[in-house]
Amino acid sequence: MMLSRETSFSSFIHRAKGLRSLLIANSGDPRHGVALPEVMKQLTCIRSLNLSRSSIEEIPKEVGKLIHLRHLNLEWCRELVSLPETMCDLCNLQSLDIRGCKSLNELPQAIGKLIKLRHLCIYDSGVAFMPKGIERLTCLRTLDCFIVCGGGENESKAANLRELKNLDHIGGRLEIRNIQGGVIEDAVEAHLKNKKRLLYLVLKFDSDSDDDIVIEVLQPPSDLTGLFIHNYGGIGLPNWMMALTRLQKLRLYGCGNLEVLPPLGRLPNLESLGLHNLGVRRLDAGFLGIEEVENANINVGKIARVTAFPKLKKLYIVKLKELEEWDGIERRVGEEDATTTSIFIMQQLEQLSIVLCPLLRALPDYVLAAPLQELYVRDCPTLSKRYGKEEKGED
Repeated sequence: MMLSRETSFSSFIHRAKGLRSLLIANSGDPRHGVALPEVMKQLTCIRSLNLSRSSIEEIPKEVGKLIHLRHLNLEWCRELVSLPETMCDLCNLQSLDIRGCKSLNELPQAIGKLIKLRHLCIYDSGVAFMPKGIERLTCLRTLDCFIVCGGGENESKAANLRELKNLDHIGGRLEIRNIQGGVIEDAVEAHLKNKKRLLYLVLKFDSDSDDDIVIEVLQPPSDLTGLFIHNYGGIGLPNWMMALTRLQKLRLYGCGNLEVLPPLGRLPNLESLGLHNLGVRRLDAGFLGIEEVENANINVGKIARVTAFPKLKKLYIVKLKELEEWDGIERRVGEEDATTTSIFIMQQLEQLSIVLCPLLRALPDYVLAAPLQELYVRDCPTLSKRYGKEEKGED
């Protein structure tokens, strides 16, 4: 049942004690918040309660009486500042959505009691850490964000990465924030590799101390399709990255110490690649994954056929302020003879954006030969001078 602004709460409650579902979304009426305690005392049969985008500042402690409640949606309640501990008495609760609750700083401490919880959505909320006991939520299928406590007054009541160990059923998208170098043992115990249902993983680092070790032990399942790495302070990417043969989308943000990229061209299903604010100075054959082939001894009469970035359609190169060279290859793309290789690079590339790369001198031959539909170049004075309007796709 949907409740409009004109509906009287008191009359509604006495007429609908057997109600199973209640939606009071997009309500800025303060009377609704005042009446919530009475609602929760009377509507004890309710299974689904949606208060999303309303102006409530707190959930009354009477919410604990809704023992049949399965779904609680508080999405984008921007003024909500707290959740009562009595919420943890909701023994049948299966989903809790607090996405966008910017004023909400923490979850109830006894959240581990919600053992039937399957979906916990906290992305874009103000929650600063995960409470201890979250490891007991072994029925979780959705956990969109796990925030590592950065110390301070909340450290004693905060969970660490090892509490992800038993949450092997979580799938879809998982973002881990505030990863720090001193959590190596906790990162090992997180056992991300065992979470076979994960499709997208976001790793956000908060310190560059021992980042290279931590990221190596945060190995995801091999079926991952999306990987995003933010503010990583290591000088090299993890070895497991090249084993992600189903990876379709890769983003690297703010990895300022990263000067050399792995052979990303060998990822067979990569469709979208974003390189943002890295320390990379050169994109060469190693980046394409053809360096070993070029240096190999090819038997006379045999042709080595090599494809780099076979499915790449979108490439974003942004704020690589140290990037000077983007190497081409000496022979034409696809050219072959009896003693060399036949190389095909980015043959499906449709969109290329290059922004704030002031030192980049030229585009490689294989990019110029790609079937580009959109080429966007901004704040790259050398490139603009070299190619002019023609390479920007302008008339």
